[in-house]
Amino acid sequence: MRHPRMIIAGIGVAAVAAVGGVTAAAAGGSPASSTPSASPAAAAATVRTAPANVAGTSETILVNAHGLPLYFYRPDTAAKSLVTGSLARLWPPLTSPAPTAAGVSGKLAVLNDVNGHQVTYNGHQLYTFADDHAGQVTGQGIQNFFVATPGLTPLATSSAGSAPAAPSGGGYGY
Repeated sequence: MRHPRMIIAGIGVAAVAAVGGVTAAAAGGSPASSTPSASPAAAAATVRTAPANVAGTSETILVNAHGLPLYFYRPDTAAKSLVTGSLARLWPPLTSPAPTAAGVSGKLAVLNDVNGHQVTYNGHQLYTFADDHAGQVTGQGIQNFFVATPGLTPLATSSAGSAPAAPSGGGYGY
C-alpha cells in the first residue's frame, strides 16, 4: 500500500538528487529534531527491544520509548546522516543528548550531525516512520529504510566509500 506522504517525500528526494545534493539548510529546513513530529522522539530516547510482525514474520526489533519501530537508512555513513528536509519529516531522526538502552547488547551512542544529537545503534543512525504506530512496522524496505534489530551489524567508522553492511538477522537486506 502506498502512502501519500511517501510519494511526496520520494518526489522531494528525487528533486534534491537532481540538483546535486542540496544541503539541509539550502533545502529550507532546520534540523529535523526541531520539527513537531520529531519532538516525542527527542524527549524519550530509550531504545529497547519488542516483538513485531515484519514482512509476515515475528521478529525482535528495536523500538523507542513509545514503542515505535526504529529504522536505519542504508545510504547513511557512520559519520553523517543523509536524511534531511522532507525525508526527515517522513522519517524523523531519534535524537537525544543522553539516550538510554534497555535489553539491547549493541552499542548505543550519539552522533552530532545535521539532525542534532542523533541516536545511533552499532553506528547506524536511528529513525522512526511517520506512518507507524506502536507495535506496527509499515516502513520496512521503503526508500532504503530497514527495521533495526538487536543483531544489526556494526557500521564501519571508516568512510572509504564502501556501502554500509547489510543488516544481520531476519534477512532484512532486500
